[in-house]
This record gives sequence, structure tokens and C-alpha cells, in this order.
Amino acid sequence: MRTMFLLVAGLLWAGQGSAQAAEENCPELPTGAGVAWDVVQAPDFVFCKAIRESDGTQAFSVMLGPDPTFRPERGMREETGVIDGHRVRWYRGDVATMREVHVRETLVELGRRSNAHIVVRADTEDLLVRNQQLAEAMRFRATAVGGD
Repeated sequence: MRTMFLLVAGLLWAGQGSAQAAEENCPELPTGAGVAWDVVQAPDFVFCKAIRESDGTQAFSVMLGPDPTFRPERGMREETGVIDGHRVRWYRGDVATMREVHVRETLVELGRRSNAHIVVRADTEDLLVRNQQLAEAMRFRATAVGGD
């Protein structure tokens, strides 16, 4: 029985460590922003969702990896901004099944083999602006930059 308890405790401890390690690959969120990361780690990418602590909704997401699937289209250009010293161009996006959702996407090159694809979605223009400002306030960690 004691062996079983130690085995379960060890597995739980290991799971906590790997979840924490995955979160450490996500960008640093602004202090007091009221969001926390929900993280999915895969062999070649990390998917970080900034979830509001107040209501559980997603403010924005960041996909970190070497090969982004997002391809910016000139005709979809919208605002410009700065994320952690990187100048960015936001592009209008859409959700095929939800036309009323406002979407902005951008791509940040962090190094030769590392990119961040950032997606902001909101039900209103006002919330979209607030979510973009929150995304622009994050800072990339050195672990995400690799490859220079």
C-alpha cells in the first residue's frame, strides 16, 4: 500500500513539473493582468492560451515553434504594434463558423528556428482592442528564442 501511495505521489509530482516546465516556455504575462496560461506541449511546438481568471474566457493565444502555419496576406493588414521590442503588423482573420467574432493575427520571428504566431479573438471591437493591448504587453522568455 505504501509503495502504491509513493508511486501515485511520484506521478503527480512529475506531472506538475512537466506542466510547469511547459508553462515556462510561454511568454511572460504582464503582472496583474488577470490571465494565466493554459498550455499544450508537443514535440515541435508549444501552444499557450491566455485564459481570464475572472470568467475562463480566452484573451489570446500564442503558438511557439519553428514552422508557423500562418501566412500573412497583404490585403488583410490592419494595425501595427510592438511586442517585446518586435514591431508587428496585425492582420484581420476570421472564424468560418462564427462571422461575428473579431480576429487579429500576427507573426513574430524570435530567432532563426523560432516563431510566435499570436491570435486575438473577441466578440466586440472594444474587447479586441483590450486583448491586443494585453498581448502586446507580454514578454518572450529566453527559452522561446532558441536558434540564433
